[in-house]
Amino acid sequence: MLQQKGYKSTNQREEILNILFENKNEHLSCEDVHKIISKEKKDIGIATVYRTLQLFEKLGIVYKINFDDGVTRYELNTEAENHHHHHLICTQCGKVTEVKLDLLESLEHEIEIEEGFVVSDHDAKFYGICKECKNKEK
Repeated sequence: MLQQKGYKSTNQREEILNILFENKNEHLSCEDVHKIISKEKKDIGIATVYRTLQLFEKLGIVYKINFDDGVTRYELNTEAENHHHHHLICTQCGKVTEVKLDLLESLEHEIEIEEGFVVSDHDAKFYGICKECKNKEK
């Protein structure tokens, strides 16, 4: 995809993409990706990671996600799935869990009928206390 769009496929970009694939169920920040690269003794600066993630977003390789905590996170865009974001965010420990259910499709349909507005994507965030934090309180 990089070469098709006129960009070079470099070793550094491949390393960053590999990390995203290896952690595809995580929501990694630029700092998270850099920390993983540093552990693997790869010499890639954080600015390179940041620019690469921005490029990947521009090309549709990743989605940028914001959980209202001041940290931008990224996840792979897998074409196999219709991308809708539903996340559970624990207000105590900060854990983020992606919900696989999409219960908002019927709401989208109603919006289209009532408002004539075609929804192309949506993002839902639910804030509360995760199971682990709830069990600790008991």
